[in-house]
Amino acid sequence: QVQLVESGGGLVQAGGSLRLSCAASGRTYSRYNMGWIRQAPGKEREFVAQISWTGESTLYADFVKGRFTISRVIANNTVYLQMANLKPEDTAVYYCAVNPNPRPGAARTLGDFWGQGTQVTVSS
Repeated sequence: QVQLVESGGGLVQAGGSLRLSCAASGRTYSRYNMGWIRQAPGKEREFVAQISWTGESTLYADFVKGRFTISRVIANNTVYLQMANLKPEDTAVYYCAVNPNPRPGAARTLGDFWGQGTQVTVSS
């Protein structure tokens, strides 16, 4: 079992930045891919980004490429999502996940494990 706790969400103006954190505990998570999934009000969940267990490989959804950066520090069991040039359409609850579902859509699961989410609101 892996427990994930997200933090760092909040209210920001369009064009601003936020950094989300995901602290993992429980079963050793260092060999898992980690990622972020988001869900905007009234919309299906979207895959946002993923990082390999070594940190050498990353994957991004097209709508965040060039704006978001995912990283991880295995020593402190934390994954980060640095978000820049935020847009109102980035407003959503952001979930951290182990082995994130690449097509979360209306699926029951976001990944092998996931957290409670953190709210990001971008005002225009």
